[in-house]
Amino acid sequence: MCYDADSAPPAFTPAGSALAESADLTLVSGDGTEFAAFLARPVRPTGRGVLVLPDNRGLSDFYRATAVRLAEQGHPALAVDYYGRTAGAGPRERGPEFGELPHLLPHLLALTPDGLDADLTAGIGRLRATGVTEVVALGFCFGGRQAFRAAAPRFGLAGVIGYYGYPDAINGAPGPIQLAPGLTAPVLAFWGGADEHIPAETVAAFDAALTAAGCSHEFMTFPQAPHNFFELGAVEHTDAARESWLRLLAFAAAPGPSGAA
Repeated sequence: MCYDADSAPPAFTPAGSALAESADLTLVSGDGTEFAAFLARPVRPTGRGVLVLPDNRGLSDFYRATAVRLAEQGHPALAVDYYGRTAGAGPRERGPEFGELPHLLPHLLALTPDGLDADLTAGIGRLRATGVTEVVALGFCFGGRQAFRAAAPRFGLAGVIGYYGYPDAINGAPGPIQLAPGLTAPVLAFWGGADEHIPAETVAAFDAALTAAGCSHEFMTFPQAPHNFFELGAVEHTDAARESWLRLLAFAAAPGPSGAA
């Protein structure tokens, strides 16, 4: 679990664009599944589209607000939900089912790579329908892991950004480390040096795997930051959140490493 129900993304840059649209949507995946999404679109797009991939609780107000923050910077942004196949596409309050891991777990365990790929592809298609020609993915925690996976050529992304996405195998299922030989889109990854969930050696293994694969990447580790440092209430980690946000915006404008991988 990454963000609580009352969490919110920080805001570090003034809005540079008014919103043309900001609304919940229902999208249809390649297998016919309806799932929830949220689109925020600026009046005058000036940047690439951004596919926002939530943590394992799925679409919530944190990610709606993140999409709006991106749209205010000129990026059409679409946040998707993962649970259309088990929870439907209608409005879902953050109650016990998705607010506590034991209740969320049956939905989480029902997710499949094929289903996730189909939903991400549908989200990318909806973003392209706004008129953008290039899309980057931005994910947090579970969504960060999915963003790294989406660096594969089949998604056609210009780049991917992941905040503290666990990169190793889980219960035998391959993770981004194992999938690295097939990843090609530029990767930007943010890590908390005090993250108890992702050891430094796991981050180093992902770095090495991307290097061996020839995949352009940049890792930024904030030494004192915990797992979910990009959050309005984490005031002691504001500097890390601000630096990552500014780098995120630069990457979304022109994906590619700015320093050492």
